[in-house]
Amino acid sequence: MRYPVTGPQSRPVTEPVAKTDSLQDILARFDRYHPARIDLTLDRTRRLLTALGEPQQKLPPVIHVAGTNGKGSTIAFLRAIYEAAGLAVSTYTSPHLVDFTERFVLAGETISTAALCDLLNEVDDINDGQPITEFEIVTAAAFLALSRCEADVVLLETGLGGRYDATNMVDAPLATVITPISLDHQAFLGDDIAAIAAEKAAIQKAGVPSIIAPQPGVAAQVIDRIGAERGAIAFRAGQEWSFETVDNGFIYRSPATTLKLPLPSLFGAHQIVNAATAVACAAQSAQIAVAEKAMVTGLSAVQWPGRFQRLPDGALRQRLPAAWEVWLDAGHNGAAGAALAAALRQINAGEARSLHIVFGMLEDKDPVAFLGPLAGLASSVTAVPLADEPRSHNSKASAAALADAGIAADWAPSLDAALDALAVTQGDARVLICGSHVIVGAALRGTARPL
Repeated sequence: MRYPVTGPQSRPVTEPVAKTDSLQDILARFDRYHPARIDLTLDRTRRLLTALGEPQQKLPPVIHVAGTNGKGSTIAFLRAIYEAAGLAVSTYTSPHLVDFTERFVLAGETISTAALCDLLNEVDDINDGQPITEFEIVTAAAFLALSRCEADVVLLETGLGGRYDATNMVDAPLATVITPISLDHQAFLGDDIAAIAAEKAAIQKAGVPSIIAPQPGVAAQVIDRIGAERGAIAFRAGQEWSFETVDNGFIYRSPATTLKLPLPSLFGAHQIVNAATAVACAAQSAQIAVAEKAMVTGLSAVQWPGRFQRLPDGALRQRLPAAWEVWLDAGHNGAAGAALAAALRQINAGEARSLHIVFGMLEDKDPVAFLGPLAGLASSVTAVPLADEPRSHNSKASAAALADAGIAADWAPSLDAALDALAVTQGDARVLICGSHVIVGAALRGTARPL
């Protein structure tokens, strides 16, 4: 069934207003409302949502997804499954790759820039200049937009952590999902897996199914403990559900069903984990029942750019010899590096192509942890800055850190410069552009300049 729009209806999000601020102007204004880009607390979000009439309590059924890696891919699988079943799906995800509007999908349609500016200005007027981070005010706007849109399900991705993430304001979601936990964002979430798992496990709710992807042992223990303390209904990989990879697909098993499903259209063994987690969630969420056929169709048709994606022709691609391949991946931590290495070994089997890695990372990321699993596969590694990104890691420092760790690396002043230098290399080659959503977004636009 479609869940009707509820709550006060001011302007529909599809009607632009007369304000002349660009989206970039609005976001720049939001960035000035708080001295810190990240300040984990729910107080400011709660205040603004109260002023907006509690839109987060007026949503269609919500599936809330946290984790370190695989959140976006798991949401992409869920969306594809539900849409294959003929359902209307809304999503709120972050970060984006090419355009900020990607974060807002309302009943299957990405919001227009004009509508998003209208929405953000409306919420900005209500906030009235009070201290709040950009992510918090944008998330409040997302809740407002989602509450006004008729849909069958809302897929909601945490931004950072879980316990104090601005998305963690829905009291009774249909389900929560925790994708694999690994080290990332230690400055905000804690120095070890147990601390990080505790933050992410805090999205679990009393009486709500908690679908848990395969986890490192300590993370599984922490998630179990916090879920039990909160009264969540555990649905854990390796216990209440399982999967195994077979030729041309995987088998999903639970006490209720056994399903033979195709390999997902997203490449890599890690994407089978994400696909199986999405299937577990869809199979467990009885309120929105989907047939096996929808799961098969959805897994086969899913699209999620920037996740081990082969770059099609374009201006950036044409900087290199025609026979070369260019691949993209937005991964940026040690677990992502290991998953990428496994995927590269899979496609490199029996080939004589050399691999050249060009990466750019944000300043809070660890290039050694990310590149460590990949370095042994690469003929060259080149660090580049993220253009127009003040939080970019210094490319010279990245290359030096890798060298200190025994990983041969060079640096270039830009992505374009790095590719131009590689273009004179002899023989067949494969280029992997990776390390952040920013650099992948730039590549997808066909140039080296991000938003």
